[in-house]
Amino acid sequence: MNIEPIHQFNIEPLFKIGQIGDQPIYFTNSSAYMLLTVALISLLMIGGAAGKQLVPGRFQSMAEITYEFVASTIRSNAGAEGMKFFPLIFSIFMFICVSNLVGVIPYAFTLSSHIIITATLALLVFFTVMIYGFYKNGLKFFKIFVPSGIPIYILPLVVFIEVFSFFLRPVSHSVRLFANMLAGHIALKVFAGFVALLGVSLGAVGWIGGIAPLALTIAIYALEILVAFLQAYVFAILTVIYLNDAIHPGH
Repeated sequence: MNIEPIHQFNIEPLFKIGQIGDQPIYFTNSSAYMLLTVALISLLMIGGAAGKQLVPGRFQSMAEITYEFVASTIRSNAGAEGMKFFPLIFSIFMFICVSNLVGVIPYAFTLSSHIIITATLALLVFFTVMIYGFYKNGLKFFKIFVPSGIPIYILPLVVFIEVFSFFLRPVSHSVRLFANMLAGHIALKVFAGFVALLGVSLGAVGWIGGIAPLALTIAIYALEILVAFLQAYVFAILTVIYLNDAIHPGH
C-alpha cells in the first residue's frame, strides 16, 4: 500500500473557465472549497440574523457567539477605535476557521495548507496596516520603529531590528498558519495510513497491532480540530495587534 501524505494537498483543475494568451485558467478544487467556505459562513450569518429571537436558536447562538468573540478580541487589544476594522477581522477569522474545520473532514481539501492562501491574507493585513497607518498618522507612523525609553547609544540597533521585524511580519504571519495545518494533516495521514498498512500486510495480527497507532490517529484528529480553531484565532489576534500599531503608533 502506498501512503501519499502530500497527495491531499494537490490542486486539481475541475474545468476550464478561460484563457489569457497561452495560459489556461481553471476552476480548481481550491476554488470550489473557497466558495464552499463562503457559502457556509453566509448560511451561518443569514440563518443567525433571520430569526432574531429573544431565546436564540442554534444558528442565532453561533452567529452571536462568533460576533461577540471577535468584537471582544478587538476591543481588548485595539480599543473601541479598532472596531472600524471589525468587518475585515471577522471575515478573516471566519474564513480561516471554517475552511480549517472543513479541511479536517476526511478527503476534504485544506485551503490554509497552501502558502499562497495564507500569504495573500497576511499581505492584505500588512498593506492595510501600512496604508491606514500613514493615512491616519502621517510621518508619526514611524514611531512604531522607535520604542520609548531606549538609550540613544543603542537606538540605531533597536530601530534596525524593529524595521526588520516589521517587514518580516507577513512571512511569520503566513508561515505559522501554513506550517501548522500542513504538518498536522501530514501526521494525520501518515498514522492513518500506517494503521491500514498493518491491516493489509499482516491481516488480523496487523489490525491488533494497529490499535496503538489508531488511538494516536484519533488523538491527532481531535488535536487538529482544536488547532483549526486556534490557528484562526492566532491569525486574527495578530491582525488586531498589527492594526493597533496603525491606530496607536508608539504605544
